[in-house]
Amino acid sequence: MVRRTIRVRPDWQDKVEDLGFNYHTLNNEVYWDESTCYEFSYPQIEILENATNELHSMCLKAAEHVIKNNLYERFFTKKEFIPLIKSSWEQSSPSIYGRFDLSWNGNLQTPPRMLEYNADTPTSLFEASVVQWNWLQECFPKQDQFNSLHEKMVAHWKEIKPHLKKQILFFSCLDEFPEDLVNVYYMLECASEAGIKTQFISVTDIGWNGENFTDLEENKLCNMFKLYPWEWLIHEEFGQHLIHSDTIWIEPAWKMLLSNKAILPILWQLYPGHPYLLECYYDEPGKMKSYIKKPLLSREGANVTLVEDNVLLHQTGGDYGSEGFIFQQLCKLPDFEGNFPVIGSWLIGGESAGMGIRESRSPITDNFSRFVPHLIGK
Repeated sequence: MVRRTIRVRPDWQDKVEDLGFNYHTLNNEVYWDESTCYEFSYPQIEILENATNELHSMCLKAAEHVIKNNLYERFFTKKEFIPLIKSSWEQSSPSIYGRFDLSWNGNLQTPPRMLEYNADTPTSLFEASVVQWNWLQECFPKQDQFNSLHEKMVAHWKEIKPHLKKQILFFSCLDEFPEDLVNVYYMLECASEAGIKTQFISVTDIGWNGENFTDLEENKLCNMFKLYPWEWLIHEEFGQHLIHSDTIWIEPAWKMLLSNKAILPILWQLYPGHPYLLECYYDEPGKMKSYIKKPLLSREGANVTLVEDNVLLHQTGGDYGSEGFIFQQLCKLPDFEGNFPVIGSWLIGGESAGMGIRESRSPITDNFSRFVPHLIGK
């Protein structure tokens, strides 16, 4: 894993905007950063693929363990929604994607370590699938990339199609956020390419007519893909109706378990000492002197505390924490002259499908961390 400084395309803004990527710059700071790329070897990619597939299998077993043993107390989930989680699991409700955040420096003798699993509403899919592939084709056309995201998504939507009701598949998010909107429309296009009839609806336009979720024309919403977290959805005013609705939701309700950091101590209990996992506990760090304290439901690095040898290293603010915390063994991100990359390893249909890299100038990845492309060396 080598960090390379490369020449930026002089008209890169126009090129990425032509793709529909309109949030390449955030708060006057570059988000899409093609002045740098990371280079991997094929053996390194194989390690990432194997780790991603095995971690996903372990997470499914951890979810099954929670459901089978009724271990919901730690997940800050309303009790009335437990049957929804259980039924979606028992019915094998379809899932399309997920993203593991991994810490790894590319050393073939040292395995990647799982930081967390973005299992419900992972973003940066469009950047990983389309934007960095377009960059590779233009800048390094003779080289390869760990990226079969688009092909696997279209193929998996085709597999999912028979499990949907024979009605429109609606795609939804809060349309005021460009990143969410672009990612949702990209998913919509992949489903359309797979032969599914699709339509967009903003979360704010979803209604309830006393029996069913509806659009603005009072049409029943039979199938819904939402880029909107389950933990927000169940606390909405209409959230109580989720229990009684027969709408098919993607991602399914059982993803509430895997997107919650409460799953991390359970993984450690089930697979203690596993090379891909980090030691992790509820409530306190145990005997660990170096650890990271994370809220169960925080996003983009909010309310995170880093401690090394019992000394505070770094701390972020935010609005999370009332739901509880986990304490995870400190695993410092690789440091490339003050640049700290996190590997986002994607799954489509439960299979490893590619990666995107977010790079920060601090040891905690936040919502202003840059997206940096990658390639596979010759």
